[in-house]
Amino acid sequence: MSKFFSFLIMILISFQSISQSIIIIGKVVDINNKHIPNAHIIDLNTKNSTVCNSSGNFSIDINQSDTLFISAIGYTHKKFIINSNKLNNQTFILKENNDLLNEMVISSTLQLIKKKNSPIPIAVYSAHFLNTVPAPSLVDATNQIAGLRPQINCSVCNTGDIHINGMEGAYSMVVVDGMPIMGGLSTVYGLQGIPTSLIAQLEVIKGPSSTIYGSEAMAGLINVVTKDVNCIPKIALDFNLSSWGELQTSLSLKYLDNKKLKAFSAIDIFQYNNPIDNNNDNFTDLTLKKRYSIFNKLQFFSKNGKNPLNISVRYLNEDRWGGEMNWSPNDRGGNSVYGESVLTNRFESSSFFQFSKLSPLKWQTSFSLHDQRSWYGSVYYKAKQIIGFSQLTFHKKIKVKHNLLSGLALRYNNYNDNTPATLFSDSWWLPGVFFQDNFNINNSHKLLLGWRTDYHSKHGFIQSPRINYQWDLAKNTTLRLGYGDGFRVVNVFTEDHAALTGSREVIFLEELKPEKSKNINVTISNNWDNNYYNISIESSIFSSKFSNKIIPDFLTNDNQIIYSNLNGYALARGVSSEIFLKLKKTPLKFSLNGTLLDISSFEVESNSGNIIKNVQLLAEKYSLKWTAYYSFEKWGLDINYAATNYGPIRLPLLENDFRREYSLPYTIHNLKLTKNFSRGWSTFVGVRNITNFTPPDYSILRAFDPFDQQVDDPIDNPNSYTFDASYMYASFQGINFVFGGSIIF
Repeated sequence: MSKFFSFLIMILISFQSISQSIIIIGKVVDINNKHIPNAHIIDLNTKNSTVCNSSGNFSIDINQSDTLFISAIGYTHKKFIINSNKLNNQTFILKENNDLLNEMVISSTLQLIKKKNSPIPIAVYSAHFLNTVPAPSLVDATNQIAGLRPQINCSVCNTGDIHINGMEGAYSMVVVDGMPIMGGLSTVYGLQGIPTSLIAQLEVIKGPSSTIYGSEAMAGLINVVTKDVNCIPKIALDFNLSSWGELQTSLSLKYLDNKKLKAFSAIDIFQYNNPIDNNNDNFTDLTLKKRYSIFNKLQFFSKNGKNPLNISVRYLNEDRWGGEMNWSPNDRGGNSVYGESVLTNRFESSSFFQFSKLSPLKWQTSFSLHDQRSWYGSVYYKAKQIIGFSQLTFHKKIKVKHNLLSGLALRYNNYNDNTPATLFSDSWWLPGVFFQDNFNINNSHKLLLGWRTDYHSKHGFIQSPRINYQWDLAKNTTLRLGYGDGFRVVNVFTEDHAALTGSREVIFLEELKPEKSKNINVTISNNWDNNYYNISIESSIFSSKFSNKIIPDFLTNDNQIIYSNLNGYALARGVSSEIFLKLKKTPLKFSLNGTLLDISSFEVESNSGNIIKNVQLLAEKYSLKWTAYYSFEKWGLDINYAATNYGPIRLPLLENDFRREYSLPYTIHNLKLTKNFSRGWSTFVGVRNITNFTPPDYSILRAFDPFDQQVDDPIDNPNSYTFDASYMYASFQGINFVFGGSIIF
C-alpha cells in the first residue's frame, strides 16, 4: 500500500510540474526594434534552452516566474523575469555593444581571448553570415570569406578543398572545435561532409599557425565551431531542394538536458541522383551523391556541476560518382564506360576536459579513421588513414602583463593505400612541445612570442617560431605585425587528386622532404561607430617564402605527373582588404572584400643555373566579393545578395594545347529571399549562379575517348592529345533555383 501511495504522490508531483510549465513565444530585438537573429535563450531555472531563428523569433517551455538569460553576438546579455500574465508576443530588447563586435571571444589560439586583444589577426564569421547563400557544406559556405576560395579539384568527381590566400587546401589546416580532426585524405574527400547546419561560427587565421597547431597550418587555419549543446533548440529541422534535384535534410535533437548531462544528436542527409549534361560532352555536369552523417555531442558535469567533459563523435558515409552519362555501379573498374566512383566511410571523435574550473591544465584528444575505396576509370585506389592526436596545455596569467600558454602534443598518422608509392603502411609519430607568451607591454602595445619544437620519426627535429606585435595607434585603429615559420609533412596521394584522375603516370624523382616556410604579414584595422553607421575596415599585406616546396609537374610529359622538391624557392605574396558597413537607421548591411595575389615558384636549372619563374596552377590573380542584406521587418522578409568575382586562374595544359592557359575573369551571383514566421519557422527561395556561368565545354579534353584508345590516330589527333580532366576551376552547374526552410521547436 505504501508503494502505491508513493507512486501516486510521484504522479501528482509530475502532474503539478507539468501544469506549471508554460510555453512563451517571444522576439529578440535591438533598441531600434530590429530583430536579432540566432540569439541564445536559456531558462536559468530549468536550464532549458533554444535559439532564435533568422527573424529573432523563438518559443521555449518555462515555469512561472522563471528567469531567461538572453545573449547574442555584438549585444550585451540580459536577464528577464517572466511574468506569467503575459506569455505570447513578448519582445525582449538587447542593447548593441559595438565593442563586442571587435572583441569576439574566440578559441582559435587555444586561449579564450578577445579579438581586439589578439596580436594575431583573426576573422570571425557567424552562422548568419555563412547562410547568406544556401550552402549545403563547409566548402560552399566559405565562398564569401575574404581570401578563401572553394576549389574544385576534379571536373569528373567534383572533389574540392579550401584555398587560403591562393595556397592549395593541403596548406590550410581545418580544425573542428580546435581539434585537428581533418587532414590528409579528408582534406580532399571529407570537408564537403561537414553540414552548415552544425556550424555556429568560423574562425579564420590567414597566415602560419604551425607554432600552435604544427604541420599543415602553413597558409592558415579554419576553426569550425560546432553548435553549443547549451544553446541548441530541442528540435530543429532544416531542408533545401534545388531545381537540379539536390536534396538536403538536417535534423537535430536535444535528448538530454540536466545538471549532470547535456547531449544532442544531428543527422544530415544529402542526395542528388539526377544526371545532367548541359554542355553535351556526355559527362555529368555535377557529381551524383548519396551522403549521410550522424553527429553526437555530449557534455558531462562533475558532482558540483563544474569541470565539464565534452565529447563529440561523427560518422560519415558517402557514395559519389561522376563520368559518362550511361555509367552505372556495374561499370566500376571497367574500361568500356568511364566513371569516377568514391565510397567513403569516416569516423571522428574528440574530447576536451578541464581538470577544474580554476585549473590551468586542459586535456584534449581526437581520433579519425578515413576509409576509402575509389575507382578512376579502370584505376582502383584503396586508402585508409588514421590520425590520432592528444594534447595537454597549461595556461597561466601572471598579473596583468603575461598570459602564458605551454603544451605537450602528440600526433600519430598511419596511412596505407594500394599504390606503388606505398608498398607498406606509412606510419609516423610527431611529438611536440610549444610555448607562447602574450605580453601586455602597456595599454597600447602587446607582444606575442611563441616557439614550437616537433620531432618527426622520419625527418628529425622541426622548429616553428612565431612573433606578433600589436600597436593600438588610436581608439579605432590597430596595427598588427607578424612573423612565423611553418612546416608540412606531405603525402601526395591524400592531397593531390590530380595524381589519381585521368590517365597520367605518377613519377617520384626523389624521397620528398618536409616543406618549410617563412612568413610575414602586416595588418591594419579601423572601426568607426556613431549613431548613424558602423564601419570596420581591415587591410593586410602578406608574404611567404617556401623551401622544399613540392610542385607537381604536369608540363614536362603529357602522360606523367612528376613530383620532386623544388630546386629553388616559392613565393606567395598579396594584399587584401575587407569592409563591413552597417547603417543603423536602416536594416541595411553590406560587406566588400578583395584580394590581389602573386604566387609563383622560382626553379634553378641544374645545368645553366638560370632561374625560371612559374606561376602556380589554380591560383587566382585577384578576387572580389560582396554581400548585401536588407530586412523588411514589417513583413518578416530578408533579402540576401552575394557575388564573387575571380580573376584569371592558370590552368594545366598539355603540349600544344589549344585551350587557354589562363581562365577568363568570371562572376557568380546569388540571391536569397527569406520569409520568417513566429515560433521559429522560416522558409526561403533563392537563385544560385544567376548569370548561368559555366567553364568552357572543352574543359574535359577528349571526353569521347576517356581510355585513350584512339590517341595514336595521326589524322584525327595530330597533336597526340590524351584524355584530361585536370583543366578545372569552376563548377559546371549553371543557374539553379533553391527552396528550403527551417523549423525550430
